[in-house]
Amino acid sequence: MTYPRSFNHIGISVPDIGKAVAWYRDILGFSLVSGPYEIDHSTLGGEQAVNVLGFDFRRMRMAHMAAANGVGIELFQLIDPPYQAPGERVEYWKGGIFHLCITDPDIEGLTKRIVESGGRQLSKIWQERPPSVEHRMVYCADPFGIVIEIYTHSYEAMQGWR
Repeated sequence: MTYPRSFNHIGISVPDIGKAVAWYRDILGFSLVSGPYEIDHSTLGGEQAVNVLGFDFRRMRMAHMAAANGVGIELFQLIDPPYQAPGERVEYWKGGIFHLCITDPDIEGLTKRIVESGGRQLSKIWQERPPSVEHRMVYCADPFGIVIEIYTHSYEAMQGWR
């Protein structure tokens, strides 16, 4: 049987789990589900982490957060091996996920809060195609370099013009 699957969660590496939890809670409004807690070879989940991440994994901190629609954000602070920050430029040409998208009808307000909290606005606020005063989007980055797109409406509404 073929049917659409639901999106469960996304994992994001950050340099400081405490600051990231506070930022994703205070700026994006996500709820803390569990953590932060530490995982290493001796803790529950340590064997699983080694299996998934590889034998060079030694230690990290994790926290689980949720958006209003139940989609999870899994935050990882890698300690050993250490966290490596992304580059300043949006590396869209590299494989993998290069942004996550948040829906907020107050696109100007959220963009302002992101910038005031240490993030960056990467693009102007665009009217979606064909130009629509109602449907708008913008690219920003959190203070840790994660690219965040903001839509004013749901994905279906934003893409439904095609």
